[in-house]
Amino acid sequence: MTFPILKVEGLTVYQGKTTAVRDVSFELLPQTNTAIVGPNGAGKSTLVQAVLDLIPRSSGTIEIFGRPITRLGHLRHQLGYMPQNFIFDRSFPISVSELVGLGWVKKGDKGDRGDRGRTLPCGGGGVRNVSVDRGEKSFFYRLRRQNQEKSVAVIEALRRTDAYHVRNQAIGTLSGGQLKRVLLAYCLVIPRRLLVLDEAFAGVDVQGAADFYALLNELKQEEGWTVLQISHDIDMVSRHCDRVLCLNQTIVCTGKPEIALSPENLLATYSPLFSRYHHHHN
Repeated sequence: MTFPILKVEGLTVYQGKTTAVRDVSFELLPQTNTAIVGPNGAGKSTLVQAVLDLIPRSSGTIEIFGRPITRLGHLRHQLGYMPQNFIFDRSFPISVSELVGLGWVKKGDKGDRGDRGRTLPCGGGGVRNVSVDRGEKSFFYRLRRQNQEKSVAVIEALRRTDAYHVRNQAIGTLSGGQLKRVLLAYCLVIPRRLLVLDEAFAGVDVQGAADFYALLNELKQEEGWTVLQISHDIDMVSRHCDRVLCLNQTIVCTGKPEIALSPENLLATYSPLFSRYHHHHN
């Protein structure tokens, strides 16, 4: 029996007195790519943020990896998230490699590094007559080894996302497409099981989005990721996703792309004014 990576039941979220998401239930099976589609204001981002426990929900239950979202603990490291807008100060002096490195956690780390209470020699005045016992030597050896492991993981993640050539650039100098790849490298720097994307392709041109989709599918196969993404690009979703949730406050329909994205279902999801635009790729 295959157990779901994500299970949502009866999820309702209010924004003030307005119902943003109403009675939503769905499951994600392992190593599937599921897209949420719907008009602006349909509650897509609200749904994703509630699933990730970033905003409060009014009712309903959410389980990830078989646990309630509020009790994930160290398993939260196995969850990756790319927001629609990565807002930061472009003058902040942090390089691509440093940013990706922030996502690295040593294998088996559950938040307690085992060195609690240790005070290391430091200070501008220097330290005299400090003896280093066997335990301290072991500590520094582990620290050096962890830094090496981290460096290797960062380099590998940047290479696999075709972002290695910008590793020394400040993140404020990156183009939109480059930044998306760096954020994907951040998610790739440690093993993940679930990757959530909130309109990750916003601000990227058609060819850039196509390239990113191809890269995402390649990594999904290699890493065994389960993917949940919000998208406005119906054509890309129909080509690359395994399953679709059509959302307009509540789930209008769900199923394989050829079923969920039928003209009748899209009309019911988007309204009679919906017009479908096709991207043409060379």
